[in-house]
Amino acid sequence: MLMRTYDLILKKRNGYPLDTEEISYLINEYTTGQILDYQMAAWCMATYFTGMTDREISDLTMAMARSGEIMDLGTIQGRKIDKHSTGGVGDTTTLIVAPLVASCGVSVAKMSGKGLGHTGGTIDKLSSIPGFNSELTQDQFIRQVNDIHCALVSQTGKLAPADKLLYALRDVTATVDSIPLIASSIMSKKIAAGADGFVLDVKTGSGAFMKELSQAIELAKTMVSIGKQIDKPTVALVTDMNQPLGQMIGNALEVKEAILTLANQGPDDLTQLCIALGAEMLVLAEHSPDILTAEKQLLTALRQKTGLDKFKAMIRAQGGDERIVDSPDRLPQAQYKIPIYSNQAGYIESIDSLELGLAAMNIGAGREHKNSPIDLAVGLELKKKIGDYVTIGEPIVIVHSNMASSDQEKIRAAYTFSDKKVSAVQLIHMRNT
Repeated sequence: MLMRTYDLILKKRNGYPLDTEEISYLINEYTTGQILDYQMAAWCMATYFTGMTDREISDLTMAMARSGEIMDLGTIQGRKIDKHSTGGVGDTTTLIVAPLVASCGVSVAKMSGKGLGHTGGTIDKLSSIPGFNSELTQDQFIRQVNDIHCALVSQTGKLAPADKLLYALRDVTATVDSIPLIASSIMSKKIAAGADGFVLDVKTGSGAFMKELSQAIELAKTMVSIGKQIDKPTVALVTDMNQPLGQMIGNALEVKEAILTLANQGPDDLTQLCIALGAEMLVLAEHSPDILTAEKQLLTALRQKTGLDKFKAMIRAQGGDERIVDSPDRLPQAQYKIPIYSNQAGYIESIDSLELGLAAMNIGAGREHKNSPIDLAVGLELKKKIGDYVTIGEPIVIVHSNMASSDQEKIRAAYTFSDKKVSAVQLIHMRNT
């Protein structure tokens, strides 16, 4: 039967689900240029308003994954578990979790991307390590994982090209914030990267894409459902981004914080989340029988610094200067360190993560546009977080900048204070399997 794009748009507009063949037709024809942008934009808008069934979402995910190359990681020993974050401010978890899990004997073969906007990209952070090469061939990638259990590389443009096209279209047609389209976008790239299972960190709060907890929970459930539909074990944690994670925002600064955390000297919230995510990976990989056992193994690895050793081995294997592990000051350094002093006294009640992320982006730590240059040395160092007591004149942030001035009032405005003691933030809101 001959398919017409018009009929598929009409069917979706009227609230009827598309079948597997119809979704494959849409994605294949759009990827090859046979379906034009205005028609696909109409289908996206129809989907935005009428939604998709679980089966439709998994079909869309697989169609986008199959639109390009699917990595074959079969020659890597053991089960390969990928960890993905929906993005946040100061989210350094990949740099910690990957070597930490690898030090326990589970292979981590991870492809990551560059950052855009106020959320940092793992590859940008790794680029602050002198000499580090994130552009490995597939053979080099697999060989390194088999040798040392860990590799972090750039995503190839051959993975899920349909998603790249569709996301660019959604970005200019007000259809980005559709749960089915977000979930299939994320999962198509993860599936194309060849992992056997997925641990998802779905952020919620002021510094996250999903501002509302209910939205984040819906996204988590949708992605876990995709995993079940395609027989890929998937776990999602919904975690807080109402304040930046850890104390550092910025590329070299976050690498330094990752080193401190792997040396068991990191901030409590960052350490706690890395242990939680890593434990889920160890259990999905069938390395540990349960979460409690896995957490104990990871805490032992932190105390014994085996994860730090693995991080050093990965840097060495990928051509980077491993000396930064023992001497983090070898990382790029900003010319100025500008303290921002509080003009209020009291307990910090809230922090606008988005505003701090944008402040870091504005001094060069992030990209406003896809091709914007970044300054690997710059960023923000948080001296106080929610629940901490602050006196007037006490520093709350140190700005690491290559400009002599900073937008101090904008940074101060990101903080609100209370006269009463404030409870610590709940870091993990829920677990979905």
